[in-house]
Amino acid sequence: MTVTKNVLAVVSPHVGGRTAGAALATLFPGQARVTVVEATDEDPAALREAHVVVTGLGPVTAEHIAAAPELELIQCASHGFDYVDLDAARERGVPVCNIGSSGAEKQNVAEQTFALMLALAKQLVPAHTALTEADWALPRLQQSITELSGKTLGIVGLGHIGEEVARRAVAFDMSVVYAGPTRASAETEARLGARHVELEELLRVSDYITLHAPLTEATRHLLDAERLALLKPTAFVVNTSRGALIDQDALADALHAGALAGAGLDVFDPEPPTPALRLLKAPNVVLSPHVAGVTRETLVRIALAAVRNAADFVAGEPPRDVVS
Repeated sequence: MTVTKNVLAVVSPHVGGRTAGAALATLFPGQARVTVVEATDEDPAALREAHVVVTGLGPVTAEHIAAAPELELIQCASHGFDYVDLDAARERGVPVCNIGSSGAEKQNVAEQTFALMLALAKQLVPAHTALTEADWALPRLQQSITELSGKTLGIVGLGHIGEEVARRAVAFDMSVVYAGPTRASAETEARLGARHVELEELLRVSDYITLHAPLTEATRHLLDAERLALLKPTAFVVNTSRGALIDQDALADALHAGALAGAGLDVFDPEPPTPALRLLKAPNVVLSPHVAGVTRETLVRIALAAVRNAADFVAGEPPRDVVS
């Protein structure tokens, strides 16, 4: 006997809303009844009956989980999962999955990481701004323009995305060190020329530090004032993961004090950032509005990976990429 599973697909307006959700709903097997909403609590009846919630950055709180007595799976359409109350899901015995092994976001996040690094190294933002103001800034900028070649890249988190970043670093003739709780295989280290070190050593030796770790209670403010003080004054920090991995006030202090050379940030805490965020006015920053995972190509891959995992679960397969 075929059992019908109710799927609540939370598709925010900025990633297509109901129109995109309706297209994704067609990818589920026949035994799935899919309701598309733009916010998790938009349809209380659908939430109450949901066996599966698929969400892309739409919060799934403890209250949402409590309101869904039939819930069996929460599928995040992203690598990140910090917008789901993991403790509440764990208490209910509901697995939470991301799309980690799909590699759906890795290409563009790696590209955005290098876009920010290159913009910082080549002083692209101040050079562009100066030229638009009829200011030939070459004499002023040439002392601060630098190269990636020969520099050390420190990667915090050598997962699917971190590996993709390291692979590009090899092409730029950079040395690679990495830190994180999980060590890569000897084959991976040899292929990437990557050396595993403790976080404090990575911060001391790296010319560029790029963050590719999930946001958890253990990683919140991973780069605080004490750790930022370990960086070289010529070092750059790049974050395309989650804004709260860095103490933003401490980073602003370091930039204003000239304690490090610059920062490239694609993520903030909160998002969008408030006008009061000091980093918006800090010297030598390059900022982008969380675009590292949202190219046209990436959004399609993310959606398909999330739907595929949820659809397989509905069909009776064990879920992949369980993060909690």
